Amino acid sequence: MRIAVLLSGGVDSSVALRLLHAAGHELTAFYLKVWLEDELAHLGACPWEDDLRYARAVCEAVDVPLEVVPLQREYHERVVAWTVAELRAGRTPSPDVLCNRSVKFGAFVERLGAARAGFDKVASGHYARVDHDGSRWRLLRGVDPVKDQTYFLFQLDQEQLARAVFPLGGLTKAQVRALARELGLPNHDRRDSQGICFLGKLPYEEFVRGYLGERPGEIREIETGRTLGEHRGVWFHTVGQRKGLGLHGGPWYVVAKDLEHDVVLVSHRVDLARHRRGRFRVAGMHWIGEPPAKDSLEVRVRHSPNTYACRLEALADGGLEVTLDAEDPGIAAGQWAVFYDGEQCLGGGMIVTDPHPPNPPLPEGEGGSDLGI
Repeated sequence: MRIAVLLSGGVDSSVALRLLHAAGHELTAFYLKVWLEDELAHLGACPWEDDLRYARAVCEAVDVPLEVVPLQREYHERVVAWTVAELRAGRTPSPDVLCNRSVKFGAFVERLGAARAGFDKVASGHYARVDHDGSRWRLLRGVDPVKDQTYFLFQLDQEQLARAVFPLGGLTKAQVRALARELGLPNHDRRDSQGICFLGKLPYEEFVRGYLGERPGEIREIETGRTLGEHRGVWFHTVGQRKGLGLHGGPWYVVAKDLEHDVVLVSHRVDLARHRRGRFRVAGMHWIGEPPAKDSLEVRVRHSPNTYACRLEALADGGLEVTLDAEDPGIAAGQWAVFYDGEQCLGGGMIVTDPHPPNPPLPEGEGGSDLGI
């Protein structure tokens, strides 16, 4: 096949490219450039310089052509603007979900335009699998339960899955690292990037500060109302957070945020049980195939290997009422609830914890997605 490979400069996409090359496919690698230089000038270096250097070295070793695709406008319109709006509204966004749907398998494919007819597939270094059951495409968990990235891919639709290939889905991270060393890849020991996709060297907190700045307020104990410390902005914190609060006598956990008064509310571990939640609503549902016929599934409430057994109740507005088999202390509005039936990822939607929340500013779905609240 002729395959367009999304190459980031990291070890995962590099091994994916080499596996496809070894299988005899005709490859063209694409590096997606999404950051504007003036936004990142304070770092002293472009965050993609090292990424692109590694990507070129990986391609040159096996004579695979590499193209740089500028997608700054699309990325800002489809990912950054939404993420900033969600943070300002007090929710906890997971931008990688939109990055995959709207940029990697959205704007990039659109940019290929008529030329995409020349590519049979689009490949990436995600830990996930795709198959076809005779009637529809299915998204399946990667075999590595810790690295499985189906949580971030659940908004892909049938057309996007039909062209997607994930060469690492059947491998563990340890196996990928071993392959990278065996192949002599220059990035075999490079650390994995963290946070929002394409951030490179830019820490997530710096990204948030760059768009929203700082707005100090109090950190209060929710049970007593006493002030324990000060934060630099409610948007830097999320429900369930423990680290980074700078409080003594802990451990302390964020259990709520009061946006009107710029207050972060915390609870000590000994009192945390009373703030656990076993029920919440999900809005803006997107199913990869048909909605499931049964109401007992598994759900992830954040990117984690852990899932809960759950029961679903359909709501009149098209959303779901979700009841977990155990309560969780970190259910955060704005995160995604992603549902599974065994190894198959079925789809998901946005977690809603406020009885009357504002409509999340989700972008219009691309590629046939029915997302929209």
